[in-house]
Amino acid sequence: MAKAPLAEELRPKSLTEFVGQEHLVGRGGIIKKLLRSARKTNFFPSLVFWGPPGSGKTTLARIIARDLKRRYHEFSAVNTSMKDIQNILQNNRKNSQDTLFTVPSSQKKSPVIFVDEIHRFNKAQQDKLLPHVERGEIVFIGATTENPSFEVIGPLLSRCRVLVLGQLSQKDLTKIIAKAEKAVTKTLDSQSKHFLVEAANGDARVLLNVLEIAANLSTAKQISLKEMRQALQRRQLTFDRQGEEFYNVISAFIKSMRASNIDAALYWLARMIEAGQDPLYIARRMVVFASEDIGMAQPTALVVANEVFKACEVIGYPECTINLAHGVTYLARAKKDRSSYNAYFAALDDVKTHGNLPVPLKIRNPVTKLMKNLDYGKDYEMYTHQDLLPKKLQGKKYYNENSEQT
Repeated sequence: MAKAPLAEELRPKSLTEFVGQEHLVGRGGIIKKLLRSARKTNFFPSLVFWGPPGSGKTTLARIIARDLKRRYHEFSAVNTSMKDIQNILQNNRKNSQDTLFTVPSSQKKSPVIFVDEIHRFNKAQQDKLLPHVERGEIVFIGATTENPSFEVIGPLLSRCRVLVLGQLSQKDLTKIIAKAEKAVTKTLDSQSKHFLVEAANGDARVLLNVLEIAANLSTAKQISLKEMRQALQRRQLTFDRQGEEFYNVISAFIKSMRASNIDAALYWLARMIEAGQDPLYIARRMVVFASEDIGMAQPTALVVANEVFKACEVIGYPECTINLAHGVTYLARAKKDRSSYNAYFAALDDVKTHGNLPVPLKIRNPVTKLMKNLDYGKDYEMYTHQDLLPKKLQGKKYYNENSEQT
C-alpha cells in the first residue's frame, strides 16, 4: 500500500491536535461550544467555512463529524453533481465507504455533508441543497476561499453560520514543522525553517508538501536551505479571476495610484503580472483611472493610458510589462482631480431622482414649422450664459473646477 502524503499523515483528528484558528477552536471558541452543546441536544448547525487555502477547513469538518459520531461524506464542488449527494441521502441509513470511521447501523443522526469549494456550485445546485438543510436531513458544511456573501445564495447562507478562518501565523506553521520533523525523522536548520515559513504564506498544505519533497531530496539528517529552495522551485502567485482576491489586488492597485504611491502601485502591478493577469485588463483599468482620478488636472494622462493599452495590444507579454510599469509610474505621479467624475454622478443622481424633466424650449431644435410656432429654439444664443438646465434644476452646479485636486 502506498504511503500517504505527509499532509494527510499529519492531519489532526481532534481539536486538541489542531493547530491555529484559536478564535474558533480555542478556549471559548464557537466550534468547541457547539460540539459541547451537541452532546446534550444532538443538534449541530450547518456551517460555511470561509478562509484561504491550507487554513484547516477540511480538517475541521472531519473533526466535527468524528466528534459528533455522524456519517461523513466529503465532496468537491468541482467534480460533484447534486445527484451524488442525493444518492447519499437516499441511502443514509446504510454504511458508506466514504465514512471516515465506524458508525453504528442503529444511528439515526443526520449525516455530515462536506462540500469543498462550495462557490463552484451554481445557483441551481445550491438551491437543491436548500431543502435538505432546511429539514435538518443533513448537517451541511461548505468550504470556500471566496466571500460567501457573493458566492453562496442568500437562502442557503441564512441557514448556515459563517465561520471565518485566517491564514496560519508563523507561530502556527513553526508548530506544524516541529511535528513534521518527527514524521520525516529529519530536522531543518534555522535558515531553511525561516525560508519555508515565509514561502508557505500561511498555507499548511504548501508547507508540508515542500518539506516532504525536501526531506526526500536530502541525504543528510538536516535539511539545508539549498534543498528547501530546490523543493519549492518557484512560488506560484495565482488567483481566481472571478474570486475575491482578484478584486482585492486590483483595488489595491487603483488605490495606490490614487494615493500617488508609486512603489505600492508597481508592487500590485507586479503581483497581477506574475499571476498571469491579462495585460489588456490592467491597461483598461488604467484608462478608466486616467479620466476618473486625474481628469482635468492633467488631461494628457488619458492619452498616455490609451497608448499603454495600444502597446499591450501590439506587443503583449513579456515586453509590455515595461509599458505597463511606465504608464503606472506616470499615472501615480500625476496630479489628481475628480471634479469631472463627481460632477457626472451628481448630475446622474438628479436624473434618477427627477426623471425626464422637460428640455427648455430655447435649446430644443425647431426642425419643423410647427415646432417653431411652439417656440422651439426661441431666443437661443450659441454662446449664451443663460441657465440651460431644466426649469426645476436651474441654479444647480455640478462641476466645481479643482474642487478635489491634489
